Amino acid sequence: MIARVLASVVGVFYLLSGGWALLFPSGFYSTVATFSPYNVHLLHDVGAFQIGLGASLLAAAIAGRGLAPVLLGVLAGSVLHLIAHVMDIHLGGHPETDVPILGLIVAALACALVLELRANTRARKS
Repeated sequence: MIARVLASVVGVFYLLSGGWALLFPSGFYSTVATFSPYNVHLLHDVGAFQIGLGASLLAAAIAGRGLAPVLLGVLAGSVLHLIAHVMDIHLGGHPETDVPILGLIVAALACALVLELRANTRARKS
C-alpha cells in the first residue's frame, strides 16, 4: 500500500510539472528551467515525457498490478535526471532546490520499488 501511495504522489508531481512544461513553457522556463537558450520544443518534449511517466505511475498504482516494472522504469529515468543535474550544476538552474527535490523523488521511487518487490515476493510464497 505504501508503494502505491508513493507512486501516486510522484505520479501526480510528474503530471503537474509535465503539464506545466507542455502547456505553459515560458512560465516553466522562467521559474524552473532557466538554462539558456529558451527552446519551446524542448520544453514541450520534456512535458510530454513527464506526463507519460506520471500517467504510468498513476495507472499502475490505481490498477494495483504491474507497479514494479513501472517503478523501475521511472526510477531509472529519475536517477539519470538527477545525475544530469549534478553534472550540469555549473550551467545554472536552481541547484539549491533541484538536486534535493530530484533526490527526494529518487528516494521515494526506490523505497516504493523495494516495498513492492517485497510484497510481490510475499504474495508468491503464500
